[in-house]
Amino acid sequence: MKTDQWIQWLWVIVLLFAGMQSVSAGPKIQHWTTENGMPVYFVPATDLPMIDIRITFAAGSARDGKQPGIAALTSAMLMQGAGGMSADEIAQAFEDVGAQVGRGALRDMSWLSLRTLSQADYFEPAIEVFSKVLWQPDFPAADFVRLQNQTLLAIKAGEASPSKIASKAYYKALYGDHPYGSPVEGTQTSVKALTTGDLQAFYQRYFVARNGVMAMIGDLTREQAEKLAEKLSAGLKPGKAAGPVPAVPALQEARDIRIPFPSRQAHVYMGHPGIERGNPDYYQLYLGNHVLGGGGFNSRLVKEVRVKRGYAYSVYSYFLLMAAPGPYQIAMQTRGSQVDDAIKVTRETLAKFIESGPTAEEISAAKKNITGSFPLRIASNSSIVEYMALIGFYHLPLDYLDTFSDHIEAVRIEDIVKAFKQHVDPDKMVTVVVGGDTKAD
Repeated sequence: MKTDQWIQWLWVIVLLFAGMQSVSAGPKIQHWTTENGMPVYFVPATDLPMIDIRITFAAGSARDGKQPGIAALTSAMLMQGAGGMSADEIAQAFEDVGAQVGRGALRDMSWLSLRTLSQADYFEPAIEVFSKVLWQPDFPAADFVRLQNQTLLAIKAGEASPSKIASKAYYKALYGDHPYGSPVEGTQTSVKALTTGDLQAFYQRYFVARNGVMAMIGDLTREQAEKLAEKLSAGLKPGKAAGPVPAVPALQEARDIRIPFPSRQAHVYMGHPGIERGNPDYYQLYLGNHVLGGGGFNSRLVKEVRVKRGYAYSVYSYFLLMAAPGPYQIAMQTRGSQVDDAIKVTRETLAKFIESGPTAEEISAAKKNITGSFPLRIASNSSIVEYMALIGFYHLPLDYLDTFSDHIEAVRIEDIVKAFKQHVDPDKMVTVVVGGDTKAD
């Protein structure tokens, strides 16, 4: 059997066993800091011959400054050449040992991830190449031009997407000149102005040990995990942590923004800045929003807007949690001829919920749904390592996963009402409507 076929079969076996693991309480997270200052979060999981690693840096678009798009493009370039290896050579090296690598950038963070078999023949080559990507990105000029042009094409394509237009307008209306108000991918003007030197400077400033968090889970002892953490962080400069994300100013009044677009469907976003990650009212708001608009077909918004009136196929709401208050958002699509009615019903439903909260039956059903499904959200190593990265990055309690369901069960109806009245104000919401050309109905 060829080596690549053997690796594929080994992964199949590993993943089959992973799916058979019993769902239990949250994992016990171990925590320490490497010699050059990188926090490490680790869970041993020796039942399967696999290791997941996720390294997260405070290097998202909130750090773009006057160069929107630089964080996203820097992240994209990490895999395009490192330590003298080309992008093709990096990809082939990971493929040869069956390793899976990922990267990405959001507003708060950028990250690199690795999943590898723990057997030394596969693990050691994977770590060697992963270390080069982490420590020694080359930012080759030809690949930079290619990715820069791809980014520009994506931005241009977004100008023909009503959902993209609505999202950008919504964030700009909520955050103005705050870093969250700028699109993660940047703008045509800002991306065109970037150079490889700019990306190298961004990398040198933000991809440093004290500005990162390492999360690991898998077939490692504590001693092995400590050695691996030291190895991976040793090639990074200690550096210093990025400063806090600026405070988000509260909206002072409601705004209604209508953007013409030749489409039958109107894309509607409603909301305002909500809460930050780690806010003590999170559980009350999360449970309440599950009843209001986060619980799928059982949510009030779906019942009022879709089921009773047929205004929209899908309507939902959520709190997006970030380092500074992320958006509280209600979103839907509806025909242009009924967009005003759909918005009116949505506002009325929200106002009624803020005033009286969920019923006893609604909160009971929501608790069962959330606590019953939560163990499945942490039933795989890949999901656990992502949660650990969030716990470390946002300085959440180490027992966050263990106590989540208990926190949900402890919420009362009056707690939800109090939290919604404090954090959600229908009279200061932005409403963005894109498209809905009534002539097309």
